[in-house]
Amino acid sequence: MPGHGVDYTGAMTVVCVPDSNARKLLGALPDGVEVIVWDGEDKKPENLADTVFWVPQVEDSTNLAEKFAAMPKLKVTQLTSAGVEDILGHVPDGVLLCTARGVHGSAVAELVLTVILATLRRLPHFGEAQRQGRWDPVEADDLRDKRVLIIGAGDLGEQTARRLRGFDAEPVLVAHTARDGIHATSELPSLLPEADVVVLTVPLTPETTGLVDAEFLSRMPDGALLVNVARGKVVDTAALLAELTAGRLYAALDVMEPEPLPAGHPLWEAPNLIITPHAAGSIAKSGARAFALVNAQVRRYVAGEDLINIVEGVD
Repeated sequence: MPGHGVDYTGAMTVVCVPDSNARKLLGALPDGVEVIVWDGEDKKPENLADTVFWVPQVEDSTNLAEKFAAMPKLKVTQLTSAGVEDILGHVPDGVLLCTARGVHGSAVAELVLTVILATLRRLPHFGEAQRQGRWDPVEADDLRDKRVLIIGAGDLGEQTARRLRGFDAEPVLVAHTARDGIHATSELPSLLPEADVVVLTVPLTPETTGLVDAEFLSRMPDGALLVNVARGKVVDTAALLAELTAGRLYAALDVMEPEPLPAGHPLWEAPNLIITPHAAGSIAKSGARAFALVNAQVRRYVAGEDLINIVEGVD
């Protein structure tokens, strides 16, 4: 394959998907492609060893060495999610790792916008008043002229920024390294005090683990909102709980640490908090969209064309 070191010889292309629903969603493929189903468990299909293109289970992180060893001819690992932290570092040399960048960004960005608007317009307050049968009007806020710091300038960050501009907000994008129109994370100490909303869309890496700690939160102004659709470990849960309990900050968490959040965890009772159960990408069309990308990638592979969304670095 040009530029990426994949040697396609024209032989039968064996593609492995995780379950029968994935096979159905994958749809029709060119002649010469055989699709097998393997869930990663001990019972292996007959020709698993001939697999050259593997689609793992979502966020598959168990027994990866054994799974890769079962597919010695593997050339491509194609994820159906954008996150790579569960598999990065485990992929054998010579095997391309590709993500589903662009597939789920619109759905996740919509949830970001939803929880921001719900918080600003005081929907949790009105929902509780409705349950109690109280007519309880309070003054709310809007997105106009709000400065929204988006930490993570990939597809999700860009999609979130585009939607925010439609509400006359001012998105400010931040990445590990500065580039045109995008700030560096080293600038956060000066950016945070001016942010009305902070949205986390970063990948989980050693640099982003614990990024949002007590010092980070202390730089956010009173009444600011933190939205996390990245990974739970990006935020120090205890530090965030302290700010929420004090009533100084608001938060909306689609991901958290620990996850799933156990019954009785103090986050369930924390004030000023909206919790969604890692549901940002859980929409009716998510599977179909992900496997439309997989189908296109298989076709590129068979045609000897460059694949897209190859993981060559994390920003």
